[in-house]
Amino acid sequence: MTVIDIPGSKSVTARALFLAAAAEGTTTLLRPLVSDDTEGFAEGLAALGYTVRREPGAWHVEGRPAGPGTAEADVYCRDGATTARFLPALAAAGRGTFRFDASAQMRRRPLGPLTTALRELGVDLRHGGKEGHHPLSVHADGVRGGALTLDAGQSSQYLTALLMLGPLTAEGLAVTVTDLVSEPYVEITLAMMRSFGAEVTREDDERGRTYRVAPTGYRARTYAIEPDASTASYFFAAAALGPGRSVTVPGLGTGALQGDLAFVDVLRRMGADVEVTDGATTVRSTGTLRGLTVNMRDISDTMPTLAALAPFADGPVRIEDVANTRVKECDRLDACADNLRRLGVTVATGPDWIEIRPGTPAGPVEIATHGDHRIVMSFAVTALRTPGITFDDPGCVKKTFPDFHRVFGGFGTFGAFAGTP
Repeated sequence: MTVIDIPGSKSVTARALFLAAAAEGTTTLLRPLVSDDTEGFAEGLAALGYTVRREPGAWHVEGRPAGPGTAEADVYCRDGATTARFLPALAAAGRGTFRFDASAQMRRRPLGPLTTALRELGVDLRHGGKEGHHPLSVHADGVRGGALTLDAGQSSQYLTALLMLGPLTAEGLAVTVTDLVSEPYVEITLAMMRSFGAEVTREDDERGRTYRVAPTGYRARTYAIEPDASTASYFFAAAALGPGRSVTVPGLGTGALQGDLAFVDVLRRMGADVEVTDGATTVRSTGTLRGLTVNMRDISDTMPTLAALAPFADGPVRIEDVANTRVKECDRLDACADNLRRLGVTVATGPDWIEIRPGTPAGPVEIATHGDHRIVMSFAVTALRTPGITFDDPGCVKKTFPDFHRVFGGFGTFGAFAGTP
């Protein structure tokens, strides 16, 4: 059995940084993820006048409930969607002029539903180029609060940004959601907000689902970051691929916040042996991988992991309800399909689905990564059984797991796969 120490969750680290910055007092984050995305978030906070002191294994954030500590700032969000979507909402609660921009990749990704909602709350927000995209400027004068309707069918991060803003408003916030994707990520948000002292309730009726957030502010605390369940999916998939592999990830168990741990339920349906305890999750190969049809709307970040594993199943693997993966770092549905076809695998796609037929991937093939960390890490699973796979941009894993190639290389039947920087 191999025990893998997975880095901290990107999703949890980003939310924790927001909540710590907004809280009264100094928060210590234990075992935060250190990656391009989270460092970009921390640097964004620093640009806004928050104090973030980083040391190995712990980050200390001095909260500012009144908002940014500067009246004017320029923030570069790099490739980070959480940075690009959460920090403008945080800045809106303060007072000043704050300009945000991002990489070309992040500029392509949509912000429209979030920025429209912020405007409905009275925030003076202007896009500097294409409407609904970065760059943007926020001319902040606090947020009174109120009620609004939001379509979060494209990204749950729009809803998360508004929910986390809620306790910082003068009167509280009520958000009625007409559509919602990746709902488990919202559950992470709610649990973390409550742990920092927020009061949030949920009501379901004929109009949809309404989240009500009281104007309580936040209280600082010490907060431990759990391992990243999305990152763990590559190691769990490697174990299921076998033969004779077994992987245990400590820190991800029955009490885990992250919905992406449900990926192991997909592996169980395919035939893997899965054990989830209070403190860890273990996946073992049984020598069998069955085809299946699975709805991955709630765990769509693990869609590429399953797509990369799918050719080794004994029947077709059909993944449904994942239209939102087309507006991630790249169009992940098409990226997976194109790379699998280059490996000689038969694939069909639709607007929100992909179906992969059984087959033996054949190299040598250079995987087109589109600068997307999840494409690299997913096809590293395929590479375990396919000599000759390389990557045109292996280094883009720095976004969430800079040391991925070294750690994952230990699984390789053929040693550390080609393309490792």
